[in-house]
Amino acid sequence: MALTDDKIAQLTKKAAEIRRSTIESLIEAKSGHTAGSLGMADIFTYLYFHKLKHDPKNPSWSYRDRLVLSNGHICPGLYATLAHAGYFPVSELKTLRKFGSHLQGHPHREYLKGLETSSGPLGSGLSQTVGMALADRIDNGKSSGKQFYCLMSDGELNEGNTWEGAMLAGKERLQNITAIIDRNNIQIDGFTEDIMPLNPLVDKWRAWNWHVQEINGHDFRDIDRAIEEAQSVFDKPSVIIAYTIPSKGIPDFERKFEWHGKPPGTPEEIEIALKAVRTWGGRVKSPNDSDK
Repeated sequence: MALTDDKIAQLTKKAAEIRRSTIESLIEAKSGHTAGSLGMADIFTYLYFHKLKHDPKNPSWSYRDRLVLSNGHICPGLYATLAHAGYFPVSELKTLRKFGSHLQGHPHREYLKGLETSSGPLGSGLSQTVGMALADRIDNGKSSGKQFYCLMSDGELNEGNTWEGAMLAGKERLQNITAIIDRNNIQIDGFTEDIMPLNPLVDKWRAWNWHVQEINGHDFRDIDRAIEEAQSVFDKPSVIIAYTIPSKGIPDFERKFEWHGKPPGTPEEIEIALKAVRTWGGRVKSPNDSDK
């Protein structure tokens, strides 16, 4: 399906709605992760409203693509996307992290339709995705047509399990896996390159026999081009390093690692957040954006 100008306008509007719903649910919960949830909203939107084969009315559809959220702490963004896609009512987002809610603080597969895995312990998602893709190959050969997406944070690349999965996927040439790394350069304790430097990140993935691309994670054309290229590579898995702005859409919070693991809490923070996301028109760039 071509990504037309009209489609980009629709996706831009939807991403703004998802950001609004995400921040409103975090404020209601008084708990949760702001930075990554907002930063990945454009990629969530692109996948669920343009690329993924999925059916909200039949979440267990056998021929659906699989999306694994490895960095489960950004589930407020995924939940908002699933709600807007029709998996459950948008009003239910107000129950985030509340006792008895389907919307746990980290995704619980048995609690919510549309989730492929339970996640929370970082670094597990890629290995789970590799296992799914290998099982699909055993069951169907190379012709099932399913795509397997793994969304990951850059901070969780500190976990060795990630690299075990990367080695196995490269060795098995699992060409229907596309990993997308949220390269926002922050983690809970600070900036990634201060805590545990990841660079040269491109070289590391290439060393494990992956096709590597770098993109602006807020540009729908860039996202689309990279996904199309990834799916045209037939001899190795693909990884897309998506440069994103943590807390994208709320300029006062953007690029600040302190927003990794907290919601707006004070009256002033809540006012800043709600004013920003409720008036934000879904700009591809905010005044603070880099040119990456």
